[in-house]
Amino acid sequence: MTKKEILSAIKQYDTIILHRHVRPDPDAYGSQVGLAKLIEASFPKKKVFVTGQEDPSLRFLAPLDEIADETYQDALVIVCDTANQERICDQRYSMGEKLIKIDHHPNVDPYGDLAWVDTGASSVSEMIYELFLDGKEDGLKLTTEAARLIYAGIVGDTGRFLFPSATAKTFQYASELVKYPFDRKELYDQLYNTKHHIAKLKGYILQNFTVSKNGLSTVNITRETLEQYGLEASETSQLVGLLGDIEGIIAWVFFIEEPDNIRVRLRSKGPVINEIAAKYNGGGHPMASGASVYSWEETEAVIRDLEEVCEQYQIEKR
Repeated sequence: MTKKEILSAIKQYDTIILHRHVRPDPDAYGSQVGLAKLIEASFPKKKVFVTGQEDPSLRFLAPLDEIADETYQDALVIVCDTANQERICDQRYSMGEKLIKIDHHPNVDPYGDLAWVDTGASSVSEMIYELFLDGKEDGLKLTTEAARLIYAGIVGDTGRFLFPSATAKTFQYASELVKYPFDRKELYDQLYNTKHHIAKLKGYILQNFTVSKNGLSTVNITRETLEQYGLEASETSQLVGLLGDIEGIIAWVFFIEEPDNIRVRLRSKGPVINEIAAKYNGGGHPMASGASVYSWEETEAVIRDLEEVCEQYQIEKR
Protein backbone atom coordinates (compact mmCIF):
# COMPACT_ATOMS: atom_id res chain seq x y z
CA MET A 1 0.00 0.00 0.00
CA THR A 2 2.85 2.40 0.84
CA LYS A 3 4.30 2.17 -2.67
CA LYS A 4 0.91 3.11 -4.12
CA GLU A 5 0.76 6.08 -1.74
CA ILE A 6 4.25 7.19 -2.79
CA LEU A 7 3.31 6.97 -6.45
CA SER A 8 0.11 8.92 -5.74
CA ALA A 9 2.14 11.68 -4.05
CA ILE A 10 4.58 11.80 -6.96
CA LYS A 11 1.69 12.25 -9.36
CA GLN A 12 0.16 14.97 -7.19
CA TYR A 13 3.14 17.35 -6.96
CA ASP A 14 4.63 19.48 -9.72
CA THR A 15 7.96 20.03 -7.93
CA ILE A 16 9.84 17.09 -6.40
CA ILE A 17 13.17 17.39 -4.57
CA LEU A 18 15.24 14.33 -3.66
CA HIS A 19 17.76 14.14 -0.80
CA ARG A 20 20.03 11.42 0.64
CA HIS A 21 22.54 11.04 3.45
CA VAL A 22 25.80 12.84 4.13
CA ARG A 23 29.01 11.13 3.02
CA PRO A 24 27.18 9.44 0.13
CA ASP A 25 27.92 5.97 -1.17
CA PRO A 26 26.78 4.42 -4.48
CA ASP A 27 23.41 3.41 -3.03
CA ALA A 28 22.75 6.96 -1.84
CA TYR A 29 23.46 8.31 -5.32
CA GLY A 30 21.83 5.39 -7.10
CA SER A 31 18.55 5.61 -5.21
CA GLN A 32 18.34 9.40 -5.11
CA VAL A 33 19.23 10.12 -8.71
CA GLY A 34 17.81 6.85 -10.05
CA LEU A 35 14.41 7.77 -8.63
CA ALA A 36 14.76 11.29 -10.04
CA LYS A 37 15.45 9.93 -13.53
CA LEU A 38 12.52 7.53 -13.17
CA ILE A 39 10.18 10.42 -12.30
CA GLU A 40 11.53 12.65 -15.06
CA ALA A 41 11.02 9.99 -17.72
CA SER A 42 7.55 9.11 -16.47
CA PHE A 43 6.26 12.66 -15.90
CA PRO A 44 8.19 15.03 -18.20
CA LYS A 45 6.28 18.14 -17.10
CA LYS A 46 7.36 17.87 -13.47
CA LYS A 47 10.32 19.79 -12.05
CA VAL A 48 12.65 17.28 -10.41
CA PHE A 49 15.79 18.20 -8.46
CA VAL A 50 18.54 16.24 -6.66
CA THR A 51 20.40 18.08 -3.94
CA GLY A 52 23.22 17.59 -1.45
CA GLN A 53 26.97 17.99 -1.26
CA GLU A 54 28.67 16.19 -4.12
CA ASP A 55 31.32 13.53 -3.53
CA PRO A 56 34.00 14.03 -6.22
CA SER A 57 34.74 10.29 -6.33
CA LEU A 58 31.09 9.55 -7.24
CA ARG A 59 30.39 12.43 -9.59
CA PHE A 60 30.67 10.02 -12.52
CA LEU A 61 27.30 8.64 -11.43
CA ALA A 62 25.49 11.98 -11.71
CA PRO A 63 25.87 15.71 -11.05
CA LEU A 64 23.61 17.28 -8.43
CA ASP A 65 21.55 20.46 -8.56
CA GLU A 66 21.91 23.76 -6.76
CA ILE A 67 18.48 25.08 -5.83
CA ALA A 68 17.14 28.15 -4.05
CA ASP A 69 15.14 27.98 -0.82
CA GLU A 70 11.97 29.08 -2.59
CA THR A 71 12.08 25.91 -4.71
CA TYR A 72 10.81 24.03 -1.66
CA GLN A 73 7.55 25.96 -1.59
CA ASP A 74 4.68 23.54 -2.30
CA ALA A 75 7.22 20.81 -3.12
CA LEU A 76 7.29 17.09 -2.39
CA VAL A 77 10.55 16.09 -0.71
CA ILE A 78 11.75 12.46 -0.84
CA VAL A 79 14.71 11.37 1.31
CA CYS A 80 16.46 8.17 0.21
CA ASP A 81 18.75 5.85 2.16
CA THR A 82 18.84 7.92 5.38
CA ALA A 83 17.78 6.48 8.72
CA ASN A 84 18.24 9.58 10.89
CA GLN A 85 17.16 13.15 10.19
CA GLU A 86 20.50 14.56 11.36
CA ARG A 87 22.25 12.56 8.60
CA ILE A 88 20.17 14.04 5.78
CA CYS A 89 22.44 16.01 3.48
CA ASP A 90 21.06 19.55 3.00
CA GLN A 91 18.90 20.22 6.02
CA ARG A 92 16.35 22.16 3.98
CA TYR A 93 14.51 18.86 3.49
CA SER A 94 11.90 19.98 6.03
CA MET A 95 10.96 23.09 4.01
CA GLY A 96 8.76 21.20 1.54
CA GLU A 97 5.01 20.68 1.81
CA LYS A 98 5.19 16.88 2.14
CA LEU A 99 8.04 14.58 3.19
CA ILE A 100 8.57 10.93 2.23
CA LYS A 101 11.23 8.60 3.67
CA ILE A 102 12.45 5.61 1.64
CA ASP A 103 15.03 3.54 3.49
CA HIS A 104 16.34 0.06 4.31
CA HIS A 105 18.02 0.79 7.67
CA PRO A 106 16.31 0.03 11.00
CA ASN A 107 13.59 2.64 11.50
CA VAL A 108 15.08 4.27 14.59
CA ASP A 109 13.87 7.74 13.54
CA PRO A 110 10.42 7.40 11.91
CA TYR A 111 10.30 10.83 10.28
CA GLY A 112 8.19 11.96 7.33
CA ASP A 113 4.52 12.18 6.44
CA LEU A 114 4.91 8.86 4.66
CA ALA A 115 7.63 6.24 5.15
CA TRP A 116 8.54 3.08 3.29
CA VAL A 117 11.20 1.18 5.25
CA ASP A 118 12.24 -2.32 4.20
CA THR A 119 15.14 -3.67 6.28
CA GLY A 120 15.10 -6.84 4.18
CA ALA A 121 16.10 -4.97 1.04
CA SER A 122 19.74 -5.16 -0.01
CA SER A 123 19.70 -1.45 -0.81
CA VAL A 124 17.37 1.46 -1.35
CA SER A 125 18.25 1.22 -5.03
CA GLU A 126 16.65 -2.24 -5.01
CA MET A 127 13.55 -0.65 -3.47
CA ILE A 128 13.44 2.01 -6.21
CA TYR A 129 13.44 -0.73 -8.85
CA GLU A 130 10.64 -2.44 -6.95
CA LEU A 131 8.71 0.84 -6.97
CA PHE A 132 9.13 0.91 -10.76
CA LEU A 133 7.86 -2.66 -11.10
CA ASP A 134 4.79 -1.87 -9.00
CA GLY A 135 4.15 1.36 -10.89
CA LYS A 136 4.63 0.27 -14.51
CA GLU A 137 0.91 -0.03 -15.06
CA ASP A 138 0.47 3.47 -13.64
CA GLY A 139 2.88 5.03 -16.11
CA LEU A 140 6.35 4.63 -14.59
CA LYS A 141 9.11 4.36 -17.19
CA LEU A 142 12.67 3.22 -16.60
CA THR A 143 15.39 4.67 -18.83
CA THR A 144 18.83 3.21 -19.44
CA GLU A 145 20.37 5.95 -17.29
CA ALA A 146 18.01 5.19 -14.39
CA ALA A 147 18.81 1.48 -14.74
CA ARG A 148 22.56 2.25 -14.63
CA LEU A 149 22.16 4.28 -11.42
CA ILE A 150 19.94 1.74 -9.69
CA TYR A 151 22.26 -1.12 -10.66
CA ALA A 152 25.27 0.84 -9.36
CA GLY A 153 23.51 1.34 -6.03
CA ILE A 154 22.71 -2.35 -5.70
CA VAL A 155 26.27 -3.36 -6.60
CA GLY A 156 27.73 -0.87 -4.12
CA ASP A 157 25.58 -1.86 -1.14
CA THR A 158 25.94 -5.60 -1.69
CA GLY A 159 29.71 -5.52 -2.17
CA ARG A 160 29.33 -6.81 -5.72
CA PHE A 161 26.70 -9.31 -4.50
CA LEU A 162 29.03 -10.84 -1.90
CA PHE A 163 27.20 -9.61 1.23
CA PRO A 164 24.43 -11.73 2.83
CA SER A 165 22.00 -8.87 2.09
CA ALA A 166 21.99 -9.96 -1.57
CA THR A 167 18.91 -12.19 -1.83
CA ALA A 168 17.36 -14.15 -4.68
CA LYS A 169 15.23 -11.06 -5.35
CA THR A 170 18.37 -8.93 -5.56
CA PHE A 171 19.86 -11.21 -8.22
CA GLN A 172 16.57 -11.29 -10.10
CA TYR A 173 16.37 -7.49 -10.21
CA ALA A 174 20.02 -7.24 -11.23
CA SER A 175 19.46 -9.69 -14.07
CA GLU A 176 16.62 -7.50 -15.34
CA LEU A 177 18.60 -4.26 -14.98
CA VAL A 178 21.59 -5.52 -17.00
CA LYS A 179 19.30 -5.99 -19.98
CA TYR A 180 19.38 -2.20 -20.36
CA PRO A 181 22.24 -1.14 -22.67
CA PHE A 182 24.48 0.75 -20.24
CA ASP A 183 28.20 -0.04 -20.24
CA ARG A 184 28.56 -2.39 -17.29
CA LYS A 185 32.35 -2.74 -17.61
CA GLU A 186 32.83 1.02 -17.58
CA LEU A 187 30.56 1.30 -14.54
CA TYR A 188 32.57 -1.31 -12.63
CA ASP A 189 35.83 0.37 -13.64
CA GLN A 190 34.58 3.70 -12.29
CA LEU A 191 33.16 2.21 -9.09
CA TYR A 192 36.31 0.28 -8.22
CA ASN A 193 39.07 2.35 -9.77
CA THR A 194 41.80 2.81 -7.13
CA LYS A 195 44.07 5.84 -7.29
CA HIS A 196 47.74 5.41 -6.47
CA HIS A 197 47.67 7.24 -3.13
CA ILE A 198 44.72 5.15 -1.94
CA ALA A 199 46.48 1.94 -3.00
CA LYS A 200 49.54 2.97 -0.99
CA LEU A 201 47.44 3.56 2.14
CA LYS A 202 45.84 0.17 1.50
CA GLY A 203 49.32 -1.36 1.60
CA TYR A 204 50.08 0.46 4.84
CA ILE A 205 46.91 -0.92 6.46
CA LEU A 206 47.60 -4.48 5.31
CA GLN A 207 51.13 -4.31 6.69
CA ASN A 208 50.09 -2.94 10.07
CA PHE A 209 46.74 -4.48 11.02
CA THR A 210 46.43 -6.49 14.22
CA VAL A 211 43.78 -8.94 15.47
CA SER A 212 42.70 -9.28 19.11
CA LYS A 213 42.02 -12.64 20.77
CA ASN A 214 38.29 -11.97 20.23
CA GLY A 215 38.72 -11.40 16.48
CA LEU A 216 38.57 -7.59 16.45
CA SER A 217 40.84 -5.52 14.24
CA THR A 218 41.31 -1.79 14.81
CA VAL A 219 42.74 0.72 12.32
CA ASN A 220 43.63 4.28 13.31
CA ILE A 221 44.04 6.78 10.48
CA THR A 222 45.22 10.09 11.91
CA ARG A 223 45.35 13.48 10.19
CA GLU A 224 49.11 12.98 9.89
CA THR A 225 48.60 9.67 8.10
CA LEU A 226 46.07 11.22 5.72
CA GLU A 227 48.51 14.02 4.93
CA GLN A 228 51.38 11.57 4.48
CA TYR A 229 49.43 9.67 1.82
CA GLY A 230 47.68 12.71 0.34
CA LEU A 231 44.13 11.60 1.14
CA GLU A 232 40.96 13.35 2.17
CA ALA A 233 39.08 11.65 5.00
CA SER A 234 36.14 10.92 2.67
CA GLU A 235 38.37 8.83 0.38
CA THR A 236 38.97 6.24 3.11
CA SER A 237 35.45 4.89 2.52
CA GLN A 238 36.98 2.86 -0.32
CA LEU A 239 39.14 0.96 2.17
CA VAL A 240 36.63 -0.05 4.83
CA GLY A 241 35.98 -3.52 3.37
CA LEU A 242 39.68 -4.26 3.11
CA LEU A 243 39.92 -6.54 6.16
CA GLY A 244 36.82 -8.61 5.42
CA ASP A 245 38.67 -11.53 3.84
CA ILE A 246 41.41 -11.89 6.46
CA GLU A 247 41.43 -15.04 8.54
CA GLY A 248 40.51 -14.60 12.19
CA ILE A 249 38.86 -11.18 11.88
CA ILE A 250 35.15 -11.24 12.72
CA ALA A 251 34.72 -7.47 13.19
CA TRP A 252 36.79 -4.43 12.42
CA VAL A 253 36.71 -0.68 12.97
CA PHE A 254 38.36 2.21 11.18
CA PHE A 255 38.88 5.43 13.15
CA ILE A 256 39.47 8.30 10.72
CA GLU A 257 40.48 11.66 12.16
CA GLU A 258 38.55 14.55 10.62
CA PRO A 259 38.84 18.27 11.46
CA ASP A 260 35.99 18.29 13.98
CA ASN A 261 35.60 14.65 15.02
CA ILE A 262 36.80 11.09 14.51
CA ARG A 263 34.76 9.14 12.01
CA VAL A 264 34.02 5.57 13.08
CA ARG A 265 33.40 2.97 10.36
CA LEU A 266 32.30 -0.43 11.67
CA ARG A 267 32.05 -3.74 9.85
CA SER A 268 31.29 -7.27 11.00
CA LYS A 269 31.06 -10.86 9.82
CA GLY A 270 28.85 -11.95 12.72
CA PRO A 271 28.65 -9.77 15.84
CA VAL A 272 25.85 -7.19 15.76
CA ILE A 273 27.46 -3.75 15.73
CA ASN A 274 24.75 -1.20 14.90
CA GLU A 275 23.73 -0.91 18.56
CA ILE A 276 27.27 0.18 19.36
CA ALA A 277 27.14 2.69 16.50
CA ALA A 278 23.89 4.10 17.90
CA LYS A 279 25.60 4.57 21.27
CA TYR A 280 28.21 6.78 19.61
CA ASN A 281 26.14 9.23 17.55
CA GLY A 282 25.57 6.88 14.63
CA GLY A 283 23.69 3.87 13.36
CA GLY A 284 23.30 1.59 10.38
CA HIS A 285 22.96 -2.09 9.60
CA PRO A 286 23.72 -4.96 12.00
CA MET A 287 26.91 -5.77 10.05
CA ALA A 288 27.83 -2.33 8.62
CA SER A 289 27.49 0.88 10.57
CA GLY A 290 29.02 4.28 11.17
CA ALA A 291 29.40 6.63 14.11
CA SER A 292 31.34 9.65 15.37
CA VAL A 293 33.46 10.30 18.46
CA TYR A 294 35.37 13.40 19.49
CA SER A 295 38.65 12.23 21.00
CA TRP A 296 41.09 9.36 20.75
CA GLU A 297 40.26 8.55 24.39
CA GLU A 298 36.65 7.97 23.33
CA THR A 299 37.79 5.49 20.68
CA GLU A 300 39.03 3.27 23.51
CA ALA A 301 35.45 3.03 24.81
CA VAL A 302 34.25 2.01 21.34
CA ILE A 303 36.94 -0.69 21.22
CA ARG A 304 35.94 -2.02 24.64
CA ASP A 305 32.31 -2.29 23.52
CA LEU A 306 33.33 -4.05 20.31
CA GLU A 307 35.58 -6.48 22.17
CA GLU A 308 32.65 -7.34 24.41
CA VAL A 309 30.25 -8.15 21.55
CA CYS A 310 32.97 -10.10 19.73
CA GLU A 311 33.74 -12.13 22.86
CA GLN A 312 30.05 -12.86 23.40
CA TYR A 313 29.67 -13.88 19.77
CA GLN A 314 32.61 -16.30 20.08
CA ILE A 315 31.11 -17.82 23.24
CA GLU A 316 27.74 -18.33 21.57
CA LYS A 317 29.40 -20.05 18.60
CA ARG A 318 31.09 -22.67 20.76
